[in-house]
Amino acid sequence: MTETDRAVDDAERAREQGGRGRRFALPSGRPWAGRLAPRWLPDELGVLVVLALLVAGIGIPYPDFLDSDNLLTTAHNSVYISLMACGMVFALAMREVDLSVGGSYAMCLVVGALLVREGVAPWSAVPLVLLTGIALGVFNALVTTLLALPSFIVTLGTLMLFRGVGLALADGKQITDLPLDDSFFTLAGGDAGGVPFALWVLLAVVAVLTVVLARSRFGARVRAIGSNPDAAEFSGIPVFRTRVQALALSGLTTACAATLALAYYGAGDPTLGQGYELQAIAACIIGGTPLAGGRGSAVGAVAGAMILSVVASGLVFFEVPINWTSFATGGVILVAVAADSALRRGGRRGR
Repeated sequence: MTETDRAVDDAERAREQGGRGRRFALPSGRPWAGRLAPRWLPDELGVLVVLALLVAGIGIPYPDFLDSDNLLTTAHNSVYISLMACGMVFALAMREVDLSVGGSYAMCLVVGALLVREGVAPWSAVPLVLLTGIALGVFNALVTTLLALPSFIVTLGTLMLFRGVGLALADGKQITDLPLDDSFFTLAGGDAGGVPFALWVLLAVVAVLTVVLARSRFGARVRAIGSNPDAAEFSGIPVFRTRVQALALSGLTTACAATLALAYYGAGDPTLGQGYELQAIAACIIGGTPLAGGRGSAVGAVAGAMILSVVASGLVFFEVPINWTSFATGGVILVAVAADSALRRGGRRGR
């Protein structure tokens, strides 16, 4: 067993016993991965039930809502928030937060559009955009560590900083005149097998990140730090490196969302992404990732983002005035969180 394995186990056990950095011996025959792996079904059951009931509640009085094209459109509308939320899960699980994703999204979108307009092949621009997102995430982590400030404060500042850079690069205008006949726009911005290409990408990202959070050493470190930061650091877990990796991952998934948005919209709009950071955090919380850290769920975060998208689509069918949209969305968020919390408590009592 490696030192990292022992450190992760120590941190988790310290949390369970209320310790503040005390070291505990590792019981033989109990691998840390199995102990720390979240039981995803009970944790996500509540939000999935709410999502299903919400879809049924709108579809019964308005059958057109259940039309396959409308459901696919609704799901596609949630892709960008979903991808941001998937990365945000890792930050929240270790008691960090990335409020800069809205600005990062706009900046990466502009960078991608500028590269393509200046002659870079669209597919070649994709890794450059992804690297830009990673760099922004690493920047957040470095500033957070060097200035010893909460990531909430740092990313609130970089939210405006990144958006400002995007606006400056685009001169405050949409970046158009892109080669829309290129396969990047026709494939990544179109459908594959009758399903939007972006949804296939989202499914792949969710599958990978679910395994990473539940089974990888990095995921175990994230959850151990979120469970008890002091015990984790005392036990030898590399907190700084894990913070950099988590925020870099948040930047990566945000850049992935920007890349898909560029392919779909065929232009770089520096004003896009306003308010996305709060929606991404809300999606995570609805999906069962607590602000207190220690656990998270990429599947739950996507389900939370889907709920927000279903609400927005359903309000159109109910002809709710636009001024009431935020009110209705907030109400559904509260109901979803309450239902998920009730099912979670019931599940714990049943064990």
